[in-house]
Amino acid sequence: MNVGLKIWRYNASTGDRALREYEVDVSDEATLLDTLDAVKDRVDGSLAYRKSCRMMICGSCGMRVDGGAVLACKVRIADITAGGRVPVVSAMGNLPIVKDLVVDMDPFWAKMRAVQPYLTPRYDQALERENVVPQQQMDVIHKESLCINCGCCVSECNSMESDPDFLGPAALAKGFRFVGDPREGAVPERLDRYSAEHGLWDCTRCYFCNERCPKGVDPRDAIAKLGAEAMRHGIDSDMAAKHAKWFVVSAKTTGWLRETELVPKTQGVVKAIKEIKFAMSLLPKGKVPSPFPPHVAAEVHESRELYDLVKQQDRGGALGIVQGEKALSRIEHGHDGSGGERHPYGEGSFATPYLPGQGPEDDPNVVALLETAPSARTAVSDTAAAPLLPAVSDTADGNAGTPVSDTSGEDTKA
Repeated sequence: MNVGLKIWRYNASTGDRALREYEVDVSDEATLLDTLDAVKDRVDGSLAYRKSCRMMICGSCGMRVDGGAVLACKVRIADITAGGRVPVVSAMGNLPIVKDLVVDMDPFWAKMRAVQPYLTPRYDQALERENVVPQQQMDVIHKESLCINCGCCVSECNSMESDPDFLGPAALAKGFRFVGDPREGAVPERLDRYSAEHGLWDCTRCYFCNERCPKGVDPRDAIAKLGAEAMRHGIDSDMAAKHAKWFVVSAKTTGWLRETELVPKTQGVVKAIKEIKFAMSLLPKGKVPSPFPPHVAAEVHESRELYDLVKQQDRGGALGIVQGEKALSRIEHGHDGSGGERHPYGEGSFATPYLPGQGPEDDPNVVALLETAPSARTAVSDTAAAPLLPAVSDTADGNAGTPVSDTSGEDTKA
């Protein structure tokens, strides 16, 4: 397959910058990184870029394609050149360019060090033995633990573009990885430091970091969790924290966002008085809302019940956001909340697995599954020539259908 792409070349020593176009033959399965390798090997050996694992683990090959950050080893070249399109490849944003597609990661690592990416141990939990943490508690920071430090989120951060001193989505996501760890012994101190100037409240909520993260870390969600935890610990002196608290009070009491009260509640009465002249200039243009809500919202009881439910379940702080993430994940994977779970095998899912060298009817686990999902029988017969690795096995206590796993998944040790 012959593909073309344009690459922004840059030499930091001379300041020269030029857009060069290349054409090269690659396989249909090639990634962008494979294509860059072909360009460097066959066309221009001076092209500079980073790479290492080639399997979305090391985070080395971050770069921009048509203005959006990606991992070059994840993007298929066939997808970005479909219809004869010629993509433009450039270095990541918000970081100094060293050469071509290589950026200086020192500012990135400096902000990582600023959030102290290591545990401050709670010695009261592990005085004489190891600290065993239930898996359920570690699940709270599962997403944040997936970060591979590629910098794609930093590249697209609007706040960092306007304020280079902003800690940034990657560092703050890493910060929540430790704030949410039950073994952490200095949570209030961390939250106080993260809430300072250039900290978590400077995020503009553009969500580009979520959009561009190749591992599903969702840094903006992690920043929201930090904010929720900060307010739960009483660290709410920042104007943005007061803003968020008033949203909750307003929605709970009347079901409306009472905008005219927002300024005095978040910036104070003195500041509100100073803004009267500005507000009056907006009045003729219809930009000033009514000082009083027209009425209490008809279904305001739903808002209040939701607030009470969160309190009853003790889902304050980050736990409420984590609960929402789990619900959205279930919807995304086809669970409609009706109580019936989608069968793991059969129509609309995977073909039923069985042991290599055997037919599906020889495996008692498969027979049991076929009884509950008859439509899977056809799927099994269609794949008889290509046995899959077993996903089920008999356990010592005689239970069938238990997924094979190297670990129990119950405890995580410090």
